[in-house]
This record gives sequence, structure tokens and C-alpha cells, in this order.
Amino acid sequence: MSLQGKKARGEPRYSIGGNEPCGRRTNGDHFQSRGTASIQTLGIEALQRYRQAIKLEDRDGDMEFSMQRCRGGEILHPEDMAEDVLEDNDFVQLVFAGENDSSPLAMAVQNSYEEPKEYILLDGNSLTTADLVSLGQGLFKIKLTPEAELKVRKSREVIDGFIREGRVMYGVNTGFGKFAHTLIPKEELTQLQENVIQSHCAGVGAPLSVERTRMLLVLRINVLAKGHSGVSMETLDAMIKAFNASCLSWVPEKGTVGASGDLAPLAHLTLGLTGKGKMWSPQSGWADAKAVLEGHGLKPLVLKPKEGIALINGTQLISSLGAEAVERALGVAKQADIIAAMTLEALKGTTKAFHSAIHAVRPHPGQVEVAQRLRSLLHSDVFPSQISESHKSCGRVQDAYTLRCIPQVHGVVNDTIAFVHNVISTELNSATDNPLVFAETGETMSGGNFHGEYPAKVLDYLAIGVHELASMSERRIERLVNPNLSELPAFLVKDGGLNNGFMIAHCTAAALVSENKALCHPSSVDSLSTSAATEDHVSMGGWAARKALRVVEHVEQVLAIELLAACQALEFLRPLKTTTPLEKVYELLRSVVSAWDKDRIMSPDIEAAHALVREQKVWRTVEAYMEEYRKKLQA
Repeated sequence: MSLQGKKARGEPRYSIGGNEPCGRRTNGDHFQSRGTASIQTLGIEALQRYRQAIKLEDRDGDMEFSMQRCRGGEILHPEDMAEDVLEDNDFVQLVFAGENDSSPLAMAVQNSYEEPKEYILLDGNSLTTADLVSLGQGLFKIKLTPEAELKVRKSREVIDGFIREGRVMYGVNTGFGKFAHTLIPKEELTQLQENVIQSHCAGVGAPLSVERTRMLLVLRINVLAKGHSGVSMETLDAMIKAFNASCLSWVPEKGTVGASGDLAPLAHLTLGLTGKGKMWSPQSGWADAKAVLEGHGLKPLVLKPKEGIALINGTQLISSLGAEAVERALGVAKQADIIAAMTLEALKGTTKAFHSAIHAVRPHPGQVEVAQRLRSLLHSDVFPSQISESHKSCGRVQDAYTLRCIPQVHGVVNDTIAFVHNVISTELNSATDNPLVFAETGETMSGGNFHGEYPAKVLDYLAIGVHELASMSERRIERLVNPNLSELPAFLVKDGGLNNGFMIAHCTAAALVSENKALCHPSSVDSLSTSAATEDHVSMGGWAARKALRVVEHVEQVLAIELLAACQALEFLRPLKTTTPLEKVYELLRSVVSAWDKDRIMSPDIEAAHALVREQKVWRTVEAYMEEYRKKLQA
């Protein structure tokens, strides 16, 4: 475990760094000591937060520890004042009594991050949303293809030639935005790059998570690799090394209007690379950017003419967050069909509405696909259901819409996600700078590829589309917990009155669906003129991306509640069993959440079910069975 000391305005600040796998930030990552603090005080505070972060339950009681400086290993006296013994950007290690540096507890921080061994090749043309999310999770390092390196070098040659010839070029030797007509002297071109980065670092709010900052950095690298930005290979190589070392800048999540690109977030991203501001790495936690870079053997960037604007002009914040939203939406949409099928079984619904003939005469791709999934999961000759057999003579003709119309509603969500995925995939591999460099003709051209309207519009559409999964799910939860609709015990619990069961879990689902209704208002219908009316129409795509992610997460949580409720409902139908694939989903949930026989705290159960959905374990549980069904039908 490490603490960082940094003096600012006469007051030392200390922060816990890198105490979780993959560097995921929690509320306990940072704390601030006002005035003076002793080493012992800081150690006790660090230990308390460390125990909370990793749920250190097996080491209860008082723990003796010493504090050592990471640089040099000197032991610090508990009564030392940190302000006196820590230099700027100094780190201190917590060492527990009776353990050496190789003990699991003392080395928990260093061992929490495993450096990836495999690489993904970037060429500026073929990065997928799935690859981008994997890179954000720290699963791969990156390299450029030889073809991409050649394009980058040729593009830079064009810029260097313009500078030698003294040509006027926007962003190279002119000001920016309203100052585009102001010519900058050659001796001030380096200062121009520094000024544009620092002045554009105007973001506010919480920083992006480590994973999302990785995605932002690697996506900017991928766009620069297209060879239309005019950056030097030296600068791009430094960015690649920073990514591979997981040296990540502090990037506030708010401040972009989505045209002229995501200026503020990308400026903060670049600032850390130049050795200014704050950076994070698994080894250091949050610290001074220059110290983090130097600690990994890296040098701060010194930007050449045009590189300042080349690094900050683009839609990469919108697109990287959008890629995560799309990937999570793809996962939750598939699993919504499975969870809905379980609810239909628990409510003894009919499968007649999913007959292939019905959907063949309205052949929207998503509708046909969802109906096929439902047929593969529910009662059939391939996978019979005892529950279905038990009520086959009940005479029920049709069910409520949230059961009968699953293919029609879930189907359009699938088609919406497919459309959005296509647009975002194009955006990930698009040159969104201004001006653009065309090495083939030796030209530069000013345009508007930085405008974020494409990703902004489709991410608003994504939020509206995927929300319907939660809207349907919440109504199905109501049917499960309402004895007038389910013929099951009220709120799915025995001894109702003494026990409340799923009463408030349904309220939580309703609250999330209501919140989504507000979040689904399109951000891209708004525009405010900026930069003295030079940028007189903007996309507001940053907010479109952030709220799309919130909507998707709420959908995951609502479906997690439905999964819990559907499995609990099955308990009251035992000993009858559902189909094999749905029984496997039941077993998956019961591996992390036990059945309800009396009231208990519900939140941990919801969190556990949400993790199954978020990690797509529900889908992976039934995928092979669905394929088996398909093959047997074709045989």
C-alpha cells in the first residue's frame, strides 16, 4: 500500500494509490489531511481505508505496522510529521509487523495489477468496440502496424514542409477558434502548443475511471494512427509507451459540448502526458504526472507545431464512452430474453405467441431473432418443461403484452443497438481532426469532422431504445409479486405480513425506470453557441454518452431484480422443473444468492445478480443450449 505526499499552498496532501485490481477507483481512494499529520495518524487512516477496500475480515484487531519511504526504504518514525519528512511526490509504504516485503499483505498493491502480455495491432481502420473495451480493462498492450507508422511519418513530413516554407496553416502557426486569423511568429510555435493544452484544461467533475481513461487514450492513438493528423512518430510512440505502462492522466468527465471535438477532456488527457497535472499508474496511484512518467522511465511530451490541436480535436470521449455503452447494451439485450423467458415460465405463460409463422409475416431482424431465442429456451421437444406440461390444458389463449410482445419490443431494441453499433464502429476509425493532412497530395484541408453529431444522436437513440428492456422488465416484476396476477404468494415470500419479500425490490425497479425516463430526453436536441459564435452549433455528445451509460446500467439492475424474482417464483412451483437451459440459469443464480425463506437484506442479492448480468454469465450459461436447439431443428 502506498501513500503520496504532495505539498500545495503550504498544506500536505496524502492519497492511497492503486489498492484495487485494474486500478478501479472507490470512494476510499483519496483522503486529505488538513494542516499537519503524523506518520502514525496517516498509517491508521490508510489501514482503515485499505481494510474497507479489500474487505480485510481475516485480520481483525490491532495491527502493528511501520512506514517506509518507497524511494530508498528509510523507516519513518510514527511521531514524524509528514510535512517534514515527505518531499513533493514522495511515496510511503505500509509494512506490517512480522512480515517482509514479499508478504501477500504488504505486496497487495504491487500484485493487484498484472501487466498484459498480448498485443492488439492498431492501424486506424479496424478497431472494434469489443477490442476497445478489452483495452480499457487492461487486457492488452498495443502496437502500430508498419503501414500505420509509414502513414504517420508521411503526414508529419507535410507539416514540417509547410513550416519550412512559412505557409500559413490553421493550428500550426495561427491561433485557434476566434483567433484563427492571428498569425503566430515561428519562435512562439512551441509556446502555442503548450498554451492550447493548458487553456483548454477547463473540465470539471469527477475524473473518468481508470478503465475509461485507458479507452480514451488508446482511441486517440488509433485515430492518430490513420495518418491524417500530422503528429510526429516520436509523439505517437510516447503515447503508446504511456498506454502500455498504464500511465493515465486525470480527466474530468464534464466540460465537452462535442464540437470542435471533446476539447477539454482531451486537453486533460494530453496535459498528463506533458508531465503536468496528475497521473495514475498501478505502481504509484495518483501522483504528479512528471513523477509518474519518470518512475516508468518515460519522458514528458514536448509538443511540436500542430500537435497540440491534433491531440485534442476529436470525438474520442463521446466515442469511447459510447463504445462501452454499446457493448453493455449488446450484453443486456441478449440476457433480457433469457430472464423474460424465466418469468414467463414462473407465471405459467403460453409459448404460442412465439411461433415462427407469426414472426415470418413481420420479419424485422430483431423480432425474428428474439422469438427464435425464446423458442430455444422454453418448452419444446428438445428441452421439455415440466412446468409447461402442468398447465397445457388450462385453456389460456394469450398473455399480457409484457409476456406476449417480448419479440416485438425486445426485437426493436436489438435492431436499435445494431444501428448504433455500426455508427460508433465507424466513428472509432475515423479521422476527426481539423485541419486534416492528406500526404498523398501534400495538402491540408479544414473541415468539420470533429463535430460530434453522429455519435451524439445515436447514443441518445441507444438510451431510448435500451430503456424499453427495463420498462418491460419492471412490469413483469409487478406481475410476479402481485398475487392477483401471478397466483403466487404475495411478494414471493412465505408468512406474508411478518415477511415483506420482494415488495421494495420492485420499488427499486420502478425508481430506476422512472429515472431512465428523464435520462432518455435527448441531449443532442440542445445546442449552445460557443467560441464567440465561431462554433455556433454543437452536439452535446459528451452528456449523451454519459447518460446512455447510466441508462444501460439501470437496465442491468432492473433485469437483475427480475432474475431474482423469477427464480424465487420457481421455488413455489417445485418439484416441477423448467427447461434444461433455464434450470442452468436458476443454478447459476443460486450459486451466488440463496432462496428467500424469510426477510433479509436485499441489496447484496441485487448486486450479486447484477454482476452476473454485467459479466454476461447468464448468456454464457445458455449459449450452448441455444445452439444445440438450433442444430437439432436443422437436422
